[in-house]
Amino acid sequence: MLNNRNIAVIGLGYVGLPVAVAFGKSQSVVGFDINSERIEELRKGFDRTLEVEQEELTSANIEFTNSIDVLRKADFHIVAVPTPINEARKPDLRPMLSASRTVGRALKKGDIVVFESTVYPGATEEDCVPILEAESGLKCGEDFTVGYSPERINPGDKEHTFTTITKIVSGQDAATLDTVAQVYESVVTAGVYRASSIKVAEAAKVIENTQRDLNIALMNELSLIFQTMGIDTLDVLEAAGTKWNFLPFRPGLVGGHCIGVDPYYLTHKAELMGHHPQVILAGRRINDDMGKVIVQNAIKRLVKAGENPAQAKVAILGLTFKENCPDLRNSKVIDLVNELKSFGIEPLVHDPMADNEEAKHEYGVSLCKDEDLVDIDLMFVAVAHNDYRQWQMSDFEKRLKPGAHVFDVKGILNREAFAQSNFDLARI
Repeated sequence: MLNNRNIAVIGLGYVGLPVAVAFGKSQSVVGFDINSERIEELRKGFDRTLEVEQEELTSANIEFTNSIDVLRKADFHIVAVPTPINEARKPDLRPMLSASRTVGRALKKGDIVVFESTVYPGATEEDCVPILEAESGLKCGEDFTVGYSPERINPGDKEHTFTTITKIVSGQDAATLDTVAQVYESVVTAGVYRASSIKVAEAAKVIENTQRDLNIALMNELSLIFQTMGIDTLDVLEAAGTKWNFLPFRPGLVGGHCIGVDPYYLTHKAELMGHHPQVILAGRRINDDMGKVIVQNAIKRLVKAGENPAQAKVAILGLTFKENCPDLRNSKVIDLVNELKSFGIEPLVHDPMADNEEAKHEYGVSLCKDEDLVDIDLMFVAVAHNDYRQWQMSDFEKRLKPGAHVFDVKGILNREAFAQSNFDLARI
């Protein structure tokens, strides 16, 4: 083994599986997940997240398991489980704490546990370590140590991958940091950055997406202002973008398991410390309300055209949280669905990337078939899948009623082509 460590990855989702595969190219790895169905699929070489190709998956030396006995073979445990928020928009650490209990039962003297899940500063040492100690009967800092190395996986992105993105690493002491750095350096070609402490690494991760969230919130607020002025927001951004230091953010729905979630981890911890983070929460409110705003603007266009919204046949293209990715977690497209329902409209929802059963389970939405998209009065292009980018005007003509309204949420449609059609095109 290049790094002289027996590695286990706990949690084989969008983050954990690419990590396990990267290490599995040069050594044996234990891949642990509590989902037995997921384990069986991976053993057969099938990755439903589409993050890893079948050939890459089957060639990696990974022992897929849900057995704690197998987990005990490892002495370097990488925890990569989801850290969502609950309905009250508070951190939901249950998956991470459950993983800590599992790892704790497998811990031995000399082991290292590294967490990759996004958390607020202090979660590793204050929330997870006590569970590891309680389950193992061992003492952290004496019998085992911990580190934190935040994930930077971007689902669906084949260019910026686990091995090509600089990896932040941290450890509770100098020796642990050295080991953690060496382990990741063995596979991450982009190299590692040694954070000065675990809390610094945790904070660095949570502000990466908080910064993006606030920048998008600014764009969303600008779009609200420019709409009242009759100005196209994307035209404004293209003009402003000719300045060398103008940041290329765009308005839109902010979903997924990072940008729309991570800021709440930071604000939760800040409020526990007695600080009310006004700017961050203001940005969150703007972004969380965008689905409602988009639908209300679309309804207004119907009314101004003399059409009855309640009788309109409405379709939404895309349900996943981002383009060319099957991940439905925390998709803000569902806000469009729910807001339309509040007007008595049951929209058709179409997505070539999403799994219909998962859509039903996650949101109670049954995905429609392509042939169902006919005689549409109002269409939202909500996700910029390549499938939709490739549509020609003829593809819209066979699906839309004459004079239909198209709301281009992602700004991907050809305005010149629509200007020559009999359809009404709008952008946010």
